[in-house]
Amino acid sequence: MNTSLETILQEQKNVKVIDSSIDYKDYVALDLSAAHTDQLNLNLTNANVFEDFIEAHLSNHNAKVAFGGYQEIRNLYRRSTVFKNEVTDERNIHIGLDLWIKAGTPVLAALDGEIHSFQNNTALGDYGPTIILKHTINGIIFHTLYGHLSLNSLKDKKEGQLVKKGESIATLGAPPVNGDYAPHLHFQIIEDMQDKKGDYPGVSSKKDLDFYIKNCPNPNLLLKI
Repeated sequence: MNTSLETILQEQKNVKVIDSSIDYKDYVALDLSAAHTDQLNLNLTNANVFEDFIEAHLSNHNAKVAFGGYQEIRNLYRRSTVFKNEVTDERNIHIGLDLWIKAGTPVLAALDGEIHSFQNNTALGDYGPTIILKHTINGIIFHTLYGHLSLNSLKDKKEGQLVKKGESIATLGAPPVNGDYAPHLHFQIIEDMQDKKGDYPGVSSKKDLDFYIKNCPNPNLLLKI
């Protein structure tokens, strides 16, 4: 019987990708959908205003981490030609899970694996420093992407370098190094990297969504927040 990637993800236990001392009971959901941010009249183009909004949300819910965003339609990307230009369809559907917490927070390997690739994706609104790990479980190869890291996170990294589940592999970056966002981790699961290295789309157009949902299953199957 062939085991699916989704089944493998669901079978994993006690997975964390940021600061292992923070219990999931101290996480709170965050809605950054276009409908909600339009209603709030929230200025998404100013990283400092955005971070103040996140901090207020955490404080109001007595929480330490805000999370969410898988398949969320967002206006967050309209400021950048990375997500829409004269020749591409608008990409505004988020296909990772975001974890919002302060810059400098440790980022952990979700599972045993090796470094597939890494690079600094420097365009406005992009990932900034990014690390991608490769994992093999029950013969199935898949990848985890960690975006919006600090520059120091890329120091002394080598492709093929082994990592252990729960090992600190990076820290969260601050704006503008992290793509000019409020500090957070973009965490994404990718089955087929499509020959990409150090980068992979984290936002989809409506036209391509069916492919990306299949290739990038919900990270919360693994994290179980």
